[in-house]
Formats: sequence, C-alpha cells, structure tokens
Amino acid sequence: MSPKILVTGGAGYIGSHTVRQLAEAGYDVVVYDNLSTGSASAVIGGELIVASLENQALINKVFAQHGFDAVLHFAASLSVPESLAAPLNYYANNTRNTLNLLQACQTFGVKKFIFSSTAAVYGQPQVNPVTELSPTQPINPYGNSKLMSEKMIQDFAQASGCRYVILRYFNVAGADPTGKLGQSAKKAEHLIKVACDAALGRSPSVSIFGTDFATPDGSGIRDYIHVEDLASAHVDALHYLEAGNDSEIFNCGYGQGYSVREVLEMVKSISGVDFPVIEITRRPGDPACVIAGTDKIRSILAWQPRYNSLETIVTTALNWEKKLIALAALEKNLAQQNFQLGALLTEHKIISETELEQALQEQLLNGRKLGEILVQKAMISAQNLERFLLEQTWRRQGVWLQLPTAT
Repeated sequence: MSPKILVTGGAGYIGSHTVRQLAEAGYDVVVYDNLSTGSASAVIGGELIVASLENQALINKVFAQHGFDAVLHFAASLSVPESLAAPLNYYANNTRNTLNLLQACQTFGVKKFIFSSTAAVYGQPQVNPVTELSPTQPINPYGNSKLMSEKMIQDFAQASGCRYVILRYFNVAGADPTGKLGQSAKKAEHLIKVACDAALGRSPSVSIFGTDFATPDGSGIRDYIHVEDLASAHVDALHYLEAGNDSEIFNCGYGQGYSVREVLEMVKSISGVDFPVIEITRRPGDPACVIAGTDKIRSILAWQPRYNSLETIVTTALNWEKKLIALAALEKNLAQQNFQLGALLTEHKIISETELEQALQEQLLNGRKLGEILVQKAMISAQNLERFLLEQTWRRQGVWLQLPTAT
C-alpha cells in the first residue's frame, strides 16, 4: 500500500509541482487547499479537499479519515509588502495555522513533517553564501511568521519524537517544462513573472528598485531556483525522513546569483521584446546580494538539480505565460459562443468547469480534439459525445436542439 501524504497548499505554485512529482513517485496524495491563490486544475495526481487550515475540527476529521504517513506544509501567505501592511493576517495564516496542523499531527501520531520556509528568515545577511548556520534575523512580518513556525516545529519535534525537514527557499521561478503547471497567482510579485508580463504586453514596464548597490552592475543579486528542482528537493526530503534520518534544515537555491539587470536582459533576449525598464530608488530593507549556501542539501539529501540555468528558468516561465494567454483566449471564445462543445457540456453539467479547463490545457499541449480527450479520460461516453456533437451542429444552423442530461 502506497504511503499517504497530506500536502497543504498543494494547488498552489510550488505545491502543485511537488504533488505531481509525489504522484509520479508512487505516493497516495491528498491536497488540502482553500484555493485562495491556487487552482483546482493544478492538482495533478492527488485528491483535492477544499478547506481552510483555520478549521481545526475539519483538519482533525481529514486526519482521522486518511491516516497520513507524512505532512508537507506549503499553505501560506508570502508577500513581504502585504505582510508589512497586514501583519496579523500573516501571523494568523502562516503561524497559527501551522500550529493547527501540528496539533493534528500530535493527535493522530504523524511523525514526519516537511515545512516550506523562506530565506526571509535570514533578514539582511552580511556574508554570502548564506548557510543554514547564518543568523536568523527577519526584518518583516512574513519572515517572522515563518521563523516562528520553524521554532514551533522544532519544539514539537523535541517533545513528540516527530522528525522534520525545513526547506528555506530562495527565489523560486520557472514552470514545468512540459507545460502542465506554472505560476498562476494573479498577485505574483516575482521579478521573472513581472518581466514576462512586460514582455507579453500585460504590463507597460518593469521597475528596478535600486541601482546603487555594491554589486557589479549596481542592481541587487539573488539566487534563482527552478520550481521543478525545488519540488524534487521535497521528494528527496521525504525519502530522507522515511529512511529514519534525523531532523534537518536545508537551504534551497543553486549557490549562484544573477542581478536584476541580468535577469531582465535574459527575458528580453528570449522574448525578443525590448520592454521599458524604469530605475527607481531602493526599497527599505532590500539587501544587495543574497546567495544560498547549498553544500548541505547536496551532500545530505544527494539532491541533484536538473534545471540550473537562468535561460531555462526564463524560457519555461515565458512559455507558461504564453500558454495562459492562449488558454484565456480559448475560454473567452467558448463563453462567447454557446455552440462550442465545452460550453454545451458544462451547460448540461456533463463536466465541471475544472474538468473543462484541464481538458483545454491538454488540447493546447497536443492539438487533439476536445471530444477525443474527454472520451479518453472517461469524462464522457462516446455515445453522449455524439449526441452533443449533434446539438452543436444544430445550434450552428440556428436550431435549438434540447437533449436530456446524460446519467
């Protein structure tokens, strides 16, 4: 019987990539997500429970029903500016909800816990590369909320015998190279996402916050990690705990940095678009350079990144954004023309909007007909497909053919 894994926030950007990799590795995955920033269509290979971690009774019910072997905790708010404006929301969603999850682990005896943390716990590091032993001095509520969660996990483990892996992310970017998954959050603030939006005409320009740092070109330097490599670090961490190893903290980056100017030039080069760049003053608290020390994760987890290239990161991110634009156009066309097959099937409640979105994404990837995809995935029978294709034909001819809903 496959180990059953709970993934909170598994419909989000990093969580969804990890869920897919866990499913591919043979795990039985249950995703717990309130879909505030995630998407149901991003859950590939796992069962989705739409719920909030604020609800302790429901969390306990889910634990009781499933009997989890391990928990991977991604669910969190992650905007630094937002955390400064609404700090209590961050302590509630990030810290208190982690406590709720740990209480469920205690009640139901879950002894393996993997936590999604951040390089923001280091604050403004004075020495690079930043190692796991560097001082933790966060300078904003987001970093504080994550560090407080780390401390709770460590104290709980000391008292209960639960073993953990804490992964401190640096700058995550890119998308699944096959085009199945990517960054879909509407309020994403990451540099590469913002630059791709400018290259594709969805925003007028990109701002460089500070050009007088003590770096070769004056702009800030960050360590960017491809989301697929970060997801594989979580799978490696799970294997590590399953082998009975001790609790650990690992940085997740590549150990090399790129400046803001270098990233923007890469996006311009790959996209072929010379979008406007505006230089403005530094933001309070932005360090000049933050690069991860990665010796520990490479040696202890034997983690081997496969996408350690800024060109690869930008290319996959840009391709994903192009796909989102194409998908949005396709969905708009379906909404405007009620004789389209997808619209007919959702109108008659044969398939859900989420199932339609998943099928449309596959259609964009391989060019197959929508009906063929739906039949292959057993979302609709071949007989019912024929009936709705007939209705589609009649509607195009201006005749409204009412068909009974399939059972």
